[in-house]
Amino acid sequence: MPVHTPAAFPAARLRRLRRTSALRDLVAETAVTAADLIWPVFIREGRGVEEPIPSMPGVSRLSLDVMLRKAAEAHAAGVGAICLFPYTDQSLRTEDCAEAWNPENLTNRAIRLLKAELPDMAVMTDIALDPYNANGHDGFVVGQEIVNDETVAALVKMALAQCEAGADILGPSDMMDGRIGAIRHAVESAGYQKVAILSYAAKFASGFYGPFRDAVGASGRLVGDKKTYQVNPANRLEALRCVARDLDEGADMVMVKPGMPYLDICRAVKDEFGVPTFAYQVSGEYAMLAGAIERGWLGEAVMLESLLAFKRAGCDGVLTYFAPAAAKALRG
Repeated sequence: MPVHTPAAFPAARLRRLRRTSALRDLVAETAVTAADLIWPVFIREGRGVEEPIPSMPGVSRLSLDVMLRKAAEAHAAGVGAICLFPYTDQSLRTEDCAEAWNPENLTNRAIRLLKAELPDMAVMTDIALDPYNANGHDGFVVGQEIVNDETVAALVKMALAQCEAGADILGPSDMMDGRIGAIRHAVESAGYQKVAILSYAAKFASGFYGPFRDAVGASGRLVGDKKTYQVNPANRLEALRCVARDLDEGADMVMVKPGMPYLDICRAVKDEFGVPTFAYQVSGEYAMLAGAIERGWLGEAVMLESLLAFKRAGCDGVLTYFAPAAAKALRG
């Protein structure tokens, strides 16, 4: 007769709940949905234009008619928001950046088109001078200095033009001091109380932005670097101070940029402030993954795995160039 002995293995076998897909889904702690995604889109003049960006496999600059068609497809797949980045004609890039607040500039025309044709899709904008600046900086350059207060005044004009066009979310990405307070005061005073601000509150001076600068035509135009206004990648506490300041000044939501190299910042922001927290899976992050997938070095599963990492780190949503493909993959 066999002798009963204590189990050779512990009572808790963690693999029990990994055995089938149904069990794994049942106990999943984190989930990504298409509604968590904001799709950054590069727009340009023309008609019927879909111009591939070599440094960002699968991403193109789109004329407004093509943008509208693809936005409708993404929205049908569950993507609830789009973010616009213009490829501005070189003749309109000037030192005074006046095209930035032109009511008929490319971005403002795109906003009006999207709100007319896809009213249920949230439209987010970018607020910074770099797409319009002859020297590629997010602010005005005087001598060797990127000046703060003069830039903020220009950003306010830019924000008001975008509100008038119908933007749902303003995205100040410039990292000038005081710009959230100035923009919030201006849009409230002008009657745009319903417009939300998603602040690029912790935007780091990163090397991961290179392909984006290709996409908006800024490569080779930048005079110097952006280290005097973007956060030092070494500084966690400074990033939290930036977030606290922007919330105090009236931001509704905050963003960490870049994303995956800064997941510790995402977690810290969510834990410290408990506010809607986003990350931007920036062009360099996207290019690494998309390029490796394209070459067969990685499987397509890393797309959703990378997005899951943001949610696990505390993010409520992610700006990602993968948004349309991810939404379709999530639908199965």
